[in-house]
Amino acid sequence: MRKALPYLSAGRFGLWILAFVFSTGAFAQGDAKAGARMDATRITVGDPARVFIEVQNNPSVGRVEWTAIPDSFGKLEITERGKIDTIKQGGFITYRQRLVITGFDSGMFKVPPFVFSIVPNSGAPYTVQTDSFNLLVQTVAVDTTKGFKGIKGIVYVKSTWRDYIVYIVGGGLFLLLVVFVVIYFLKNKKVAPPKPLGPVESLQDKTLRMLGELEGRQLWQKNQVKQYYVELTDIVRNYIEQRFHTPAMELTTDELLYKAQLLKDLQPYQSVLSVILQTADLAKFAKAQPLPQEHTDAMEKAKEFVNSSRPVIIDIPTEKTT
Repeated sequence: MRKALPYLSAGRFGLWILAFVFSTGAFAQGDAKAGARMDATRITVGDPARVFIEVQNNPSVGRVEWTAIPDSFGKLEITERGKIDTIKQGGFITYRQRLVITGFDSGMFKVPPFVFSIVPNSGAPYTVQTDSFNLLVQTVAVDTTKGFKGIKGIVYVKSTWRDYIVYIVGGGLFLLLVVFVVIYFLKNKKVAPPKPLGPVESLQDKTLRMLGELEGRQLWQKNQVKQYYVELTDIVRNYIEQRFHTPAMELTTDELLYKAQLLKDLQPYQSVLSVILQTADLAKFAKAQPLPQEHTDAMEKAKEFVNSSRPVIIDIPTEKTT
């Protein structure tokens, strides 16, 4: 005996079918969906065509694993890959990427669908994919009714000074800047204050210092008697030349002593000079060995000669006017 099926009205049957379809689609796709579009269906060889990929997913339900896109699809090549952008809209995140493709052979070629894996927080992973597209790549149309034209040579364009006006103006401004900087630093250059001059050493002080240095070297004590008298007489003769303006370095001892008799300023020092110069000649030329006291006396006589011949400075008092 057959059982009668429960009676369903047409309206309830339609609602039941829609509910079944939507529940099946939700199970197959979950909360994720993928789509793609192209901005051209035909291009000339080498021209670009752009593909826009978009995947929408609910991150609270699962995550998207972006597909590995190859560098070419048969005769089509990817020449540029845009970065993957993310856009949040409500509880969903939309992932977008732009590809630029082209072809270098003519024909009809297929851009395959892009498949993305969705890994839900619970349940088995599933995939969503975009549609595929056909792209027609055409060659450049050639009018065979016209003759072929040869490749033209390089055409040189004459240049004028106006073509370099930017460089001319830039160079002029740079030179003005350099001149300005140089003038500025020259005007504002700090002049170092002159170093303070030390006290001027008089001729007598300088000569006495040299005699003291010679005495401190102790030449005659080291059996360098000749060298001792050579340097001693050189110091004394140099002093005579500068103090009394007499060419003492060029004269022999006898000539210098004779000149001392004639010069009024040197007459008082004739006996002192005689002791110094004659003792030095014995040591230098006669190879005599003066006694140690004679060495000391020659040095003391030289110092006495320098000290006693200092010029006398007379202060002339100025008369006060009433």
